[in-house]
Amino acid sequence: MEIPKELEKVIELTKEQNKWRRTETINLIASENVMSPIAESVYMSDFMSRYAEGKPFKRFYQGTKYVDEMETLAMDLLNEITPSKLSDLRPTSGTIANAAVFRVLANPGDKALITKVQAGAHVSHTRFGTLGALGIEHIEMPYDMENMNVDVEKASKMIEEVKPKFVVLGASLFLFPHPAKELAPIVHSVNSKLIYDAAHVYGLIAGKEWDNPLDEGADIMTISTHKTFPGPQGGAILSNNEEVFKQISKTIFPWFVSNHHLHRLPATAVTAIEMKYFGNEYASQIVKNAKALASSLAERGFKVIAEHLGYTRSHQIAVDVKKFGGGAKVAKMLEDVNIIVNKNLLPYDPPEAVSNPSGLRIGVQEMTRFGMKEGDMEEIADLMKQTVEGKDTNEIKKKVIEFRSRFLEPKYTFNVDLKNYSNKNIPMLI
Repeated sequence: MEIPKELEKVIELTKEQNKWRRTETINLIASENVMSPIAESVYMSDFMSRYAEGKPFKRFYQGTKYVDEMETLAMDLLNEITPSKLSDLRPTSGTIANAAVFRVLANPGDKALITKVQAGAHVSHTRFGTLGALGIEHIEMPYDMENMNVDVEKASKMIEEVKPKFVVLGASLFLFPHPAKELAPIVHSVNSKLIYDAAHVYGLIAGKEWDNPLDEGADIMTISTHKTFPGPQGGAILSNNEEVFKQISKTIFPWFVSNHHLHRLPATAVTAIEMKYFGNEYASQIVKNAKALASSLAERGFKVIAEHLGYTRSHQIAVDVKKFGGGAKVAKMLEDVNIIVNKNLLPYDPPEAVSNPSGLRIGVQEMTRFGMKEGDMEEIADLMKQTVEGKDTNEIKKKVIEFRSRFLEPKYTFNVDLKNYSNKNIPMLI
């Protein structure tokens, strides 16, 4: 039988996606990353076809003996690199991790305090997302525009007055660590719980570039495993609070997850091992690159937020591009030359500006994984300047593709001859 046209289309689209995003673009999306060849190889395995409802060694299916070992190993590795005492990898995303935590800690009609939406609160923290779906009222904590962070003094007073069921720190626009250490005592004094959504910055925490929120008093930390932590898409919940963790762990299945996409487990374990041995070097270079890109853009006339604070301490920078036409226009201009960013609300934007905000959110973690250093950030800044100045799009695009061709292999991993582990009878990449 001839190959159907529909199948040819699927293969062609996949081929084009791989070529474009892996070899021809400068990817600066702050919520993305790339796995190592080893992690990608174990990702495509028989695990992807199987079910393992429940917890390791307490399943509702047979045939899970290797799943049990792999899941336990992956959780142990996360606990080691965080460090934490307890972990659960069954949430299939950071949002699902948040949902499980929120549902246990509050009931419909209860109140939760979150960071300001325009200042980066993830949609799952808000009435527009998971909190709203659960019927929990979101109240925004006061924001200190000068320090680009939660206002500790005013937030402390609000916590004492409102007595919320829980407080959420962490964000999607996340330039500086949130004040877990300062707020934890206040949160606990009103018999509340502190959640730290570290989806974006877990790689910086595991790499010891940021302090561990669990050491600073957070009761629960939720994470994504595919942002600064360069693993497969997924989520996890980490804690040192056994009482709270047990309640949450009981709800993941069956309330929010049935099967939890088992092919994530070996890939997450590989990435945790990579972070164990290379995480400090990787996390440190991420922050160096973010600062370098921020200063390079500022030198070229861009309005980079938080100059007085050193721009950033994370993988992200925020740039006000209103003078160039706004976030939506500039993001499209950059995509046309193969530089991929996202438009983003800035703290001083009104919520209704979400479709065309003032800003761009830029993340350097993926390009750092491909081996870029500070000098390369200057080249990226040059290309971005040429783009917003309206220079020839095709010429800039050629420069981008040539520049990217020098960075095609993920770093901060192990040199392993995957052919030694191949099995011709199983459809694995290795």
